[in-house]
Order: sequence, then C-alpha cells, then structure tokens
Amino acid sequence: MSGVQLLARAGRPPPRTLHRLHRSAGATAPWLAPRRGHASDAQKAPKGHAPVEYRPIRSVLCANRGEIAIRVFRACTELGIRSVAIYSEQDKMHMHRQKADESYLVGRGLPPVQAYLNIPEIVRIAKEYEVDAVHPGYGFLSERADFAQACVDAGLRFIGPSPRVVQQMGDKVAAREAAIAAGVAVVPGTPGPIHTSEEAMAFCQKHGLPVIFKAAFGGGGRGMRVVRKMQEVEEMFKLASSEAQKAFGDGAMFIEKFIERPRHIEVQLLGDHAGNVVHLYERDCSVQRRHQKVVEIAPAPNLDPKVRDRMTEQAVKLARHVGYENAGTVEFLVDPQGNFYFIEVNARLQVEHTVTEEITGIDLVQSQIRLSEGLTLPELGMTQDKIKSQGCAIQCRVTTEDPAKNFQPDTGRIEVFRSGEGMGIRLDGASAFAGAQISPYYDSLLVKVISRAHDLQSSCAKMSRALREFRVRGVKTNIPFLLNVLENQKFLNGTVDTDFIDENPQLFQFKKSQNRAQKLLNYIGSVLVNGPSTPLATGLKPAEIIPHIPDIPLGLEPPQGLRQVLLQEGPAGFAKAVRQNKGLLLMDTTYRDAHQSLLATRVRTHDLLRVSPYVAHHFSGLFALENWGGATFDVALRFLHECPWERLEYMRRLLPNVPFQMLLRGANAVGYTNYPDNVVFKFCELAVATGMDIFRVFDSLNYMPNLIVGMEAAGKAGGVVEAAISYTGDVADPARTKYDLKYYVSLADELVKAGTHVLAIKDMAGLLKPAAARLLVQALRDRHPHVPLHVHTHDTAGAGVAAMLAAAEAGADVVDVAVDSMSGMTSQPSMGAIVAALQGTPLDTGLQLPHISEYSAYWEQARTLYAPFECATTMKSGNADVYLNEIPGGQYTNLQFQAYSLGLGDFFEDVKKAYREANLLLGDIIKVTPSSKVVGDLAQFMVQNKLTSADVMEQAEELSFPRSVVEFLQGNIGEPYGGFPEPFRSRVLKAMPRVEGRPGASMAPLDLGALKTDLASRHPDISDRDVMSAALYPKVTEDFLTFRDKYGPVDKLDTRIFLTGPKVGEEFEVTIERGKTLGIKTLAMAEDLRPNGDREVFFELNGQLRSVFIQDKNAVKEIHVHPKAQPNVKGQVGAPMPGEVVDIRVKVGERVEKGAALVVLSAMKMEMVVQAPATGVVKSLDAQLGMKLEGEDLIMTIEE
Repeated sequence: MSGVQLLARAGRPPPRTLHRLHRSAGATAPWLAPRRGHASDAQKAPKGHAPVEYRPIRSVLCANRGEIAIRVFRACTELGIRSVAIYSEQDKMHMHRQKADESYLVGRGLPPVQAYLNIPEIVRIAKEYEVDAVHPGYGFLSERADFAQACVDAGLRFIGPSPRVVQQMGDKVAAREAAIAAGVAVVPGTPGPIHTSEEAMAFCQKHGLPVIFKAAFGGGGRGMRVVRKMQEVEEMFKLASSEAQKAFGDGAMFIEKFIERPRHIEVQLLGDHAGNVVHLYERDCSVQRRHQKVVEIAPAPNLDPKVRDRMTEQAVKLARHVGYENAGTVEFLVDPQGNFYFIEVNARLQVEHTVTEEITGIDLVQSQIRLSEGLTLPELGMTQDKIKSQGCAIQCRVTTEDPAKNFQPDTGRIEVFRSGEGMGIRLDGASAFAGAQISPYYDSLLVKVISRAHDLQSSCAKMSRALREFRVRGVKTNIPFLLNVLENQKFLNGTVDTDFIDENPQLFQFKKSQNRAQKLLNYIGSVLVNGPSTPLATGLKPAEIIPHIPDIPLGLEPPQGLRQVLLQEGPAGFAKAVRQNKGLLLMDTTYRDAHQSLLATRVRTHDLLRVSPYVAHHFSGLFALENWGGATFDVALRFLHECPWERLEYMRRLLPNVPFQMLLRGANAVGYTNYPDNVVFKFCELAVATGMDIFRVFDSLNYMPNLIVGMEAAGKAGGVVEAAISYTGDVADPARTKYDLKYYVSLADELVKAGTHVLAIKDMAGLLKPAAARLLVQALRDRHPHVPLHVHTHDTAGAGVAAMLAAAEAGADVVDVAVDSMSGMTSQPSMGAIVAALQGTPLDTGLQLPHISEYSAYWEQARTLYAPFECATTMKSGNADVYLNEIPGGQYTNLQFQAYSLGLGDFFEDVKKAYREANLLLGDIIKVTPSSKVVGDLAQFMVQNKLTSADVMEQAEELSFPRSVVEFLQGNIGEPYGGFPEPFRSRVLKAMPRVEGRPGASMAPLDLGALKTDLASRHPDISDRDVMSAALYPKVTEDFLTFRDKYGPVDKLDTRIFLTGPKVGEEFEVTIERGKTLGIKTLAMAEDLRPNGDREVFFELNGQLRSVFIQDKNAVKEIHVHPKAQPNVKGQVGAPMPGEVVDIRVKVGERVEKGAALVVLSAMKMEMVVQAPATGVVKSLDAQLGMKLEGEDLIMTIEE
C-alpha cells in the first residue's frame, strides 16, 4: 500500500499538501480534529482491549545512525513527517544526518558507541526540539526496555512494542517462558541469564556440547559463539560476554543447546494497539557467518507449506499471547526433519525487513509509524486474507569486510563508488559514496542490495548482475564472496542451512579485483608528491612528445621470416638456412643492447611495443631482434617496475615472424651470481615457452664449465644455441700474447664440439679492429665452414662499421647493428651505414633504406623521452681510448653515470685509467658482466680512496675491498684464463674460503615449489614466471611484486608520465587493455598536509572526480607515524584489521608458542585474538593498551 493510500485512509492529505500545511503558521491539519463517529478521538477495539486513541505523529527522531536512520527518514518524508537525526562526534560527516530535516550532536566526549546509548541525552534532544515520536532502528537501544520506558515517561511515543513487551522479549529467558506458555516448541537452554564462565561450564558439563552462547540483551550475532570443546568454554565465554558488553551495555549471556545443520527461518509480524496480529510470511536467513546474516531470501525456498503454516500460526499465537504491538520478528530453527524450534523474538525492525517489503508490497517502516499513531491493522487494509506473497526477493549485505581474511573489517576512505542498479534492484545504504570514511567504530554494513523477480533463480541473476556492476575502491568488500554464493548450485536450488558457508570452502576462492585505474592514480599522485619512482641520472626532463609511429599496411599479415624456418625445421635447420643465406644478415640490437649502452637500459616496453608492428612488416629479413636478457631483466623489475616476462610475451605477439635473441650469462642465467643448475634449466624452459628463440650463451671469463651449463639448458628447452666467445685484447697485435688467435680458435673448437648451433664473437668493448676482425673471422670460418658465424661489437672508438664490413667480407654470416638514431658511441654500428655500404654487392642485406629511415625517425623522437638517462649528457662522441682501458660499451655509460652520482664526475678520466690498472691487478681478465663489474667496482674504489695500483697491492691485506672483488677472487664466478692473480689473491682473501671448480656444481637444487608457496603467501596471484624472477633476484622481485600490487600496470603509462608525472591541468589517456582506455586529467594537489602526513591529489577519471591521498615522504619525517609490519620480515606481527587494543597478554622477553594469544583487538563491535605466527621470544612490543591501530600496523616482533 502506498504512502498516499495510507494517508488517505487516515484522512490525511498527501505529502505535498502536508508539506505546505506544516509551513503555514497557525494552520491546523484536518486529521488533528477528532474523527467522526469516535468520541474523544477513540476507536472501537476488540473485546478485552481498551479503546485505541489516534494521535498523529508530526515529527520523528531516529535514535540510530547509518542505513536504518536513512530508511526511517525516507518513510517520514513520504508521510510528510519532520525527521530528526542524532549523530556522534565520529559521525559528523555521515550521510544520515544530511538526509534528515534536522540533526543534533549527541554524546559529546563519549566513545563512539556510547554516544548512541546515551538515553538521557537522546530524550532531552527529542523534548527540546519538539519531537513527537522516537524510532529506535535496530541495534543500539532498539531492544532496551529502559529506553522505551524513558521515551514513554517523557511523553514521547516509542515506535515499537510497549516497554513491557520489549523487556519480556529482550530477556531471552522471559521470551522462552512466554513461548512455552503459548505452546511453542523451544530449544533446551539456561533458565535465566548467566554472568560467569563458571556458570557456563556447569551448564555445558550437565547438558553436553555443542552449545551456543548468546547475548541475553541483544542480537545481530553480537556476543554469539558456538562451543564444541570443553577447553574452549572459558575463553569463548569471555570473548562473547565482552562483545555483548560493548554492543549492548550488558555482558549477561544465555546458553542453548546447539541444533546441528538447521535452517534459520523468521516470521515477520505486525500488531496493533487493538490486539490484532498478522504475519507477513517468512524469510530464510540461513546464509550466515559468525552467526550474522549475510544473504536473506523471502519467502523461504523449498519450505514445506504445512511447516510454513504451522510456523506462522505459532508466531502469531505467541505475539497475541504477549500482547505484541508494532513490528517484530519471531525466529525459528528448522531441523532437516521439518521440526522447528523457537529461538527468540526481535522486538524491533530487522535489517532484512526489505525482502518482506518487496514480496508483500507493504512498507514496514511506514506501517510502524501508522500503528504508533493508533491506527489499526484493518484500517490500514492489513487483514491476513489481504496480505499476499508474490515473487522472490533476496537481500545481500555488502560490507566493508575482507572475506579472504576471515571477514576482517576494513576501514579507510572509499576512493571510488559505483553501484549496480536497474530493474528489480533496490539499494538501501548510507556510507556508499566516494570520499566516505569507513570508521572502525560501527558496523561494517556499506549498502543493502535487494533484488526482486518472479522466482529464486531470476532474483539471483538480477542480484549477481547488480553486484558485478559495483565498483568499490579504497576498502575491501565482501562482494566477491556474495557472487560466489549466488553462483553456488546448492544456493540456486534453494535449500541451504546455517553450515552452508563453512561447508563450501570454494566460496572463498576469489578472482582478485584488478583496480587498475585507482592504482594508476595512486602512482601518478605519488610521482607528483614525492618525485620519480625510478632515480633519474641527470637533470634533464623527458621531452613533451609522442613519437610518430610510421604507417603499416592495413589488414595484411607480416611477411614470413626466419622464425618460420625455425618453427618448421628446428634449431639445426635454422642454422643451416642461415649458413646458406647469400647476403649478410643483420641482428638489430635497438631493443636491448643499444639502449643499454646509450640510455642506461631504461627504454620501456611501452615504447618498444609501439613500433613493433612496423618492424614486423618491414624488417622480416633480419636474422633476429636482440631484445631480452642481460641487464634488461633486472632493470625492468628494479627501475621500470614492469615484468620482463610480459615484455617478451607482448613483443612476441606483435613480432611473430622475426626470431628473438637474448643474452644468457651461462651458469649465471640473467643474474650476477651463481644459481643451482635447475634454476638455469627452468629459466630457459620458461623463456622458450614465452617466445624466446636464440640464446647467446656466454661466460664473463670464457669459463667452459659455466658455458656448458647454459648451452645445455638452452638446447634442452628447444632454443637455438649461440655460444659466444667473449673477446678482449687484439689478435692482430703480436705483443698481446695472453688472448691470441690460438686461444680463440681453441675455445671455438670446444664450443662447436659441445653442440652450438651458431658461433658468436662477442666484442663487448669494441676492441675488434678491422684487421683483427678479418684475421679472427677467417680463422674460424676455415676451421668450421658449416657453422654460422655471428659477430657483435660496440662502436665506442668509431670503427665499428669498418670492423663489421671486414668481418662480413671474411665470412661472417651475421653482424650486429642498431638503427641509426640509436647507433654509434657505446652502442652498435649504424644499420643504415652497413646496409648502404653493401647495396648492390654479393653481401646485400635486402633491407630498404627508406624503411630504416622511418624506423630511425621513431627512435630519434623516442630517445628524447629518456633525456634523464641520455649518455650524450656526459659523452659527446666516441673515444679511441677504449683500446687502452677496454671498458665494455654498456658499462662505459653506466660507469659515467655512477661516477657523477658518487661525486666523481670530474674524475671520470681517472676512473678510466683506474679501470685499466684494476684489470691488470686482477690478472687481465675477460671483461663482461659480471666480471666487468668486478673491475669497475675496484676502479671506483681506487679513485674514491685515491689509491694507485701499487698502493692496492701493498695494502691489500688491510683494505676492505668491494664485495664483488672478494667474491671474484674466491672463485664465485668461475676461474679466469691463466688462473687467479698471485700474490694479490692471497693477500686479499687471507684465510677466507675459496671455491674450486664450477661454482654452481656444488649447489643443491632450489626448491621452486617452496619458493612459490612462500611468494604466494604474500602475493596470491603469482605465476611460475614470477617465481623464476624471484629465484634470480629475490629482493628485487619482492619489491616489484609489492609495487605492482600497490600501483598496478604502470607500464601502460606514456613514458613522460611514468618518469616525471603530468602537469596540473594536463589531460592524457592510458589504454590498460584492448577496448579499455582511461581518460585522466590532473586537477590539483593540496597544499595542506593531513595530520598523518598525507597530501590529497585530485584527478578526473573518465569525467568523474577522484582523489587519492599520498604520504609526503619529506613531510612525514617530522611526523610520528606508527610503523607497519613488513611481510617479508620474519617475526613481525601486524594488526590483521584496524581496531583498538583492548588486551595485551604477553610481555617483552616472554616466550610464546605458535598460536598463542598475543593481543585482542576490537573493531566494529567484533573482537579478534591476534595469535603468534611462530614460536619464539617477544623481542619488542609496539602496541599499547587502548591504542588505535590501522591494518598492518606493527604490534610486536617475535624472535624465533
């Protein structure tokens, strides 16, 4: 029945008229006069009942907060009644006070819950502001008879049962006695409230287990515990009693025998002052956790009609027996045999009243108000024969709880809120809006979602659709859990009991929400507040440019290339095709070594992918793209915050026709240390599965045992093995005798014998002069005529093009180049120069100069995005002194940047000279990662400490050398050709241990399964590729995974935005996946700090205002902020949820066993015992009694 119909039945004008009358001074509403035919405004009542007086209500105060307060105010507005709200100090920004016509502060200075339990002040406000009636809502004072009585004594109408009935029904013992007297079946239980654990133990020993503890003076699951073990009785009683004390002001408990596997069915009742009682059918509330209802259904599915009729009949009978007035609910447990037992009466409106409203069409809140005015149920048109149930309604309580963490309450600021709506969906909420603060002080309910359709399955479909439309960011919600419930076949079939959640663990298997947009805003905000997330090497800024991508043919697949040969004929057939090729093949290093040498390896996947389709269409004739491995792997994780495996996967999708080549550091894989052999083999297996084709296997010392491991791993994985000879010295100089032609030819023989498919010369420092190139290549070609030869160099001295042309003429099959704008200096020789030089000759590459020009133009623009890492800042040209210092190309620029960052920029010439001296001190070794790092570290150590090589040798026993130097001398990266330098080695190491033979040979296999389990405990969605990254770079990977969890797919941002952030007012787009593009505009950054050191940054996202709070790292240094528990630090115990510390059960120095109770936290009326994660001694205690903690705040540290 509509509100207008109800008004008309009472002779009251519709709300619009009433609104006008209320504002007309002295106006008298027509319904205030006595009704015709009723003397003294009284009405006839059934026999045995006093006449009922009708008194209209013109104003209602709701003694509650949140969603139910708003529900009451809406009903008042529809009835034309003035609404009055009260609010605690903590709720001053809450929505419910804004929905009322008037609102008043209550409980100043009181704790949050106590404010709403302050009866004298609530009554005072009602009287002071001329309120007619008080609606208690649910929870708080709704079932307190003393509150109902206080209202009546103050001349206020209490919208609910009489104080006598509230007292009788609120006292579970009295309610139980009334049920027995009315002939309603009850569950065995205590005859009265109990107050001590001793009484609880006595009952349990007499009646046996299981039992259930229930708060004697409140409901809603607060203070409720099921006990199945005698040793748990005392602890459970204390926890339940404490919860009840906090929630209802009384810790008295009631104990009942626990019925196994029941359905929880409740009957909605309405009663009037004349003694009429009707039922509005039943609701099924069996889907519960912690005895709190999660999903409610009306009517109860698959309930035997005979059982329904008997249950509703007994509920009405009980209500008439006690003289029940207004709205109430009788709750029953129904066992599997159809027997039902009375458990309690809720003498108030229920949270789930909404589903009853949906199936009956009756507004329960309006009905409560009308009944309190004195109208009878017949006058309201509510006789039992007229109340019908139609369709099926479901209510889901969306709460700010994390189901993945045992429904721990979550608190904080709602950053994003978007609801699900549409036909058949009703939303009842209060805090559901962006910017709302969810506090730890009150219930975790965010919004109630109600669906209605003609049957259960259709109603489930509507509910599921609506919940999927929700977007809530900033706090965790139980929506993923609710969706799992709605899709569960047992639930859809309509018969579940109260064990449903416990018996279906699959309900807790969730697909993690990506929350990509909000995470990206947090990242951008962090860059704006705290500066770049990756250290910038120079003061230059990225250019404000979007590089032009050259056009590609539309609708055409890229032409086939050598990768198709590899896929069809395998590695051996691929090598044969390379050897039979008539012209010179080129490998493009632009995707890896070129930017490692020129831009500190900082080029991002974003810019590589943009030009990849062009490369696929116009450079299918390449031998390969060198695009992975080496330094790119750890730099991607460490500085670019992107996954190197995803880079490889995405490039393979866009470049299906060109083979990929990577750098594999032999037994070091792509790391800087030794790994167990199973790690190297698994790495190669995953690399091939992700898209890698050719493995250039090298060792920094040309140490064969390390090379063999890498070759075998690459070969077993199905990759092309390209074993590399790391080149140093000068084979054309007779005076350089250590690394002569015989040395390299002999090494090549071993590599060919070991089964390499391709033989490479890796000239990492650019030392291979044209004459030496002819000599070495010719010797290898003569020795191994059927093996493809591949030559790699750096153009540091400027002779790279000449050297590669000489190598090609001497019989090399492949040489390495970089596109023109990324070539020269410490990079590779120019692609365009070599292509042009060979056009029209037998060695013609087949590549087209116009295509190279367009490709180069892209990188010329893209390079300006990386200005902060530009080597040309400090290196203006090539330098032939590389023939003296022998610094590898990639290391040359890195050393320059390091020298500047260490304040040695003016001494870089000294660093180069020291590099040569350091190399000789170490025995004139092959220099390539990681051996080149050893030499570089020693060189910078010498310059920083102003040491000559003679000083180092003389003081070797006293100096504290860099770790890399010590580990090299110990033998941790293998044995150098010619042995270790003596006596330098002995002087440095003294009595330190030494490694004999291949370092990894003695290493036990790494348990990758255990590593995955460990990682998954902190990062649930990790893949085998993440595990491999962690095996190679444990801390770097842990930091990356944490960063990714926090900031999302930052690799999708344009490079300038990623590095330095946008300008205020700037608009830009981010495509996070195909068909999903975010439009972002940076609006402003707050000047004022919040008390915790946060600064608010404002954005528009797809046209909607959003803001994020970013901790200002500089400002927070002056503000005390409670430390967080670090998940990767063993022994640190963090708060599992926000809350107040109400009990501390251990002391510093005390030994605790795993699982022992440490502290008790209280939040949202729930208490949680924090248990010891391991056995150990309490080393430090960071929490104090009464302290309010945020989630993950450090509580204590346990030393195992």
